[in-house]
Amino acid sequence: MAQILSGAPAAEALTAGLTVRSRELRERGITPTLVILRVGAQEESRSYERAAKKACTAAGVEAFTIELPENAHMDAVLHAVRSINAEPGVHGALLLRPIPFKKTERAACAELAAAKDVDGVSPASLAGVFTGSGGGFAPCTARAVLELLDYYGIDPAGKRVAVVGRSLVVGRPLAMLLMARDATVTLCHSRTRGLPGVCRGADIVVAAAGHAGLLGADCFAPGQVVVDVGTNVTPEGLRGDVDFAAAESIAAAVSPVPGGVGRVTTAVLALHTVEAAERANI
Repeated sequence: MAQILSGAPAAEALTAGLTVRSRELRERGITPTLVILRVGAQEESRSYERAAKKACTAAGVEAFTIELPENAHMDAVLHAVRSINAEPGVHGALLLRPIPFKKTERAACAELAAAKDVDGVSPASLAGVFTGSGGGFAPCTARAVLELLDYYGIDPAGKRVAVVGRSLVVGRPLAMLLMARDATVTLCHSRTRGLPGVCRGADIVVAAAGHAGLLGADCFAPGQVVVDVGTNVTPEGLRGDVDFAAAESIAAAVSPVPGGVGRVTTAVLALHTVEAAERANI
């Protein structure tokens, strides 16, 4: 049976270090602060908001929400973002997505200052990830995958990694982060031919396609590490992109859903907020 890569101990280890850094900031009169901007009241967004606030509280980070109605005009959303950019006491901002109307979402992401973009949604932040310049922050979920691997002593250097999913939220930025760690990455997607064979040939498989149970037994091989980033709401409950039972019986290690990467993601959000506060007060 595979080792279970639970996110809880990894998140707790991150949080333990953050409480020390947050306390040091507070001793200097600086309270690391995150603003969550939510447009509308979708339960999925509210659920993540609650998890984010819980993680921030545990790490000594203040977090509060600016809520706008679902029918908020683009000007109102952009005004809120500009207010966040201009407030020196706010160190990080999380734009809960989806924001109604894609045009508004794109404009809001572009408007957010990279220094406060702790979830890596702005073009400037993504440019930093893709160029390796270090500007801004990587998307939290992408970094959470690396934090999970690091906690369990799994070094991607020199490994073949198949990343299934090419979104700007996880797949593409994660591929760049892995390459920066000297992994050899194959970025797969829905049009990839022979996907099972590509996955079987990898040392590490990361499933981030947003399709419940996409990767089955034919995608896994003995000795592999399988990281499931998928969070799909189904009639049976929350499911990942991986057939967990199949992966557990074949691979060397697998992360569960729920209880895997998601738990680390909110800890990374708190980490980025603390880092933003430190950068702003060097």
